[in-house]
Amino acid sequence: MMMNIILGAFLLVITCGMHLGAMTLVIHLLGLKGGPLRTWFRQVRAFPVGEVVLVMSTISILEVLLWAFAYMALGNMKELESAFYFSMVTFTTLGYGDIVLDQSWRLLASFQAATGIIMFGWTTAILMTVVQHSYFG
Repeated sequence: MMMNIILGAFLLVITCGMHLGAMTLVIHLLGLKGGPLRTWFRQVRAFPVGEVVLVMSTISILEVLLWAFAYMALGNMKELESAFYFSMVTFTTLGYGDIVLDQSWRLLASFQAATGIIMFGWTTAILMTVVQHSYFG
């Protein structure tokens, strides 16, 4: 059980770091702190929103891949497709249940589900900030 908690916490920290990096990239690219592209972005209001969706969707897929590789490294999944599928279903908290982890590692999946909820909430906050800056800022 302790190994599940330690590994889950470690992967959560790495996932948060990846998300933080993507958020920082979005803020820098969009010039939300008064950068040179800010005036142009105000004229094309949908562009920054679309860019945020693309960047944050890409980082979410990479985060899911991180967890998938962890499942493979632990020997829970043999093929990348199965590991990625299980990881995506867990990260989004969809949880079909057609693929499950060995009982000794199932606590790790709950860490991933909690991480996914946090990351999607964070992404929503980022997206709302960009909408506010683009349309009302």
